[in-house]
Amino acid sequence: MTRTDFEYIVVGLGGLGSAAAYWLSRRAGADVLGLEQFELGHERGESQDHSRIIRLSYHTPGYVRLAMRAYECWDTVSTEAGERLVLVTGGLDFAPRESGIPIAPYMHSLRACGVPFEHLDAAEIMKRWPQFTLGDEIHGIYQSRGGIAKAAKGNAAHQRLARAHGATLVDRAPVTAIAHTGNEYAVTAGGTTWRARRLVIAAGPWSNGALGHLGVRLPLVITREQVTYFATPHLAEFAPERFPVWIWMDDPCWYGFPAFGEPATKAAQDCGGKPTTGDTRDFEVDPENAAGVERFLAKYIPRALGPVHRIKTCLYTLTPDRDFIIDAVPGHAGAYAAIGAGHAYKFASVIGRVLSELAIDGRTPSDLSAFGFGRPILHEKDPPVHYMV
Repeated sequence: MTRTDFEYIVVGLGGLGSAAAYWLSRRAGADVLGLEQFELGHERGESQDHSRIIRLSYHTPGYVRLAMRAYECWDTVSTEAGERLVLVTGGLDFAPRESGIPIAPYMHSLRACGVPFEHLDAAEIMKRWPQFTLGDEIHGIYQSRGGIAKAAKGNAAHQRLARAHGATLVDRAPVTAIAHTGNEYAVTAGGTTWRARRLVIAAGPWSNGALGHLGVRLPLVITREQVTYFATPHLAEFAPERFPVWIWMDDPCWYGFPAFGEPATKAAQDCGGKPTTGDTRDFEVDPENAAGVERFLAKYIPRALGPVHRIKTCLYTLTPDRDFIIDAVPGHAGAYAAIGAGHAYKFASVIGRVLSELAIDGRTPSDLSAFGFGRPILHEKDPPVHYMV
């Protein structure tokens, strides 16, 4: 007979949900069930490519401290998985002296947390990495631990290890109902009703659908984003040991990678996509978006360009203030949710760990004060949006 009663159910097995299933399984073993509406490893969501940027540089000390714990969590998973899931390349955040994303708060936050970094002018940046072409008005901060979080491999490792600890992961099981009755949650998915004492929702672009069963709706915007891989003829110059991950700290914001996972560089615009939904999104190339990436590289990193190797799409699930949600679901004891606001993959393992701590212990050592359901902007009828962080 198929088991349908568990202690913990995780809805959604993308980056955050897979991590939650893993960290729950380390303590609760076979009492963990993970449910995924599509096949495991699908590319319809937010976190299934070769690479995501991981960094300690962030605009508030709270994010820096959470990032520090993220590195610790990735180290734990890497050791257990027997494979390196973070590749350190160094990370450069650079911008005009007057920019849409001021660098000063990042420097303040790093100092406040005791994280070393270097403040570089354009000449020094180009001396270290002559691939850049910058004017004197440009400056940047370099943090040596920045690098690549191996997204697809990280997801697979979390899932594989969760199963090794006894968790049950069921894919192709879309959720059609969630009911909270008494001290348990009944989740109907794939035609089966599963029950548990604790519930974790990590549904990404489908978060409002899942939360809606519990009477909660958030002012989320889903955008369809894309990244471009360029088959540069100067590939050796962009090897991970010779070139950092980078972020252009202005509006629009651009970011990119050394060659990793493909024989090509990778670059994209942050929050450059058009609104969509998880169910209606398409996978077509946005030529205007692609052209913008090429123009940026032509101006600042021209040797990274080459013929387009491939273009991939993904989704962002954006809160209006671009801050995460990691909190108990209002009015539902024992239910917790996480939404990554389009920049969470670097934190995936620690967010999964935090969710497991909340579900098992009811508390976590991480500071979640900025990430609650109760913050005022989430309750405004038409909240202003601020995505440049």
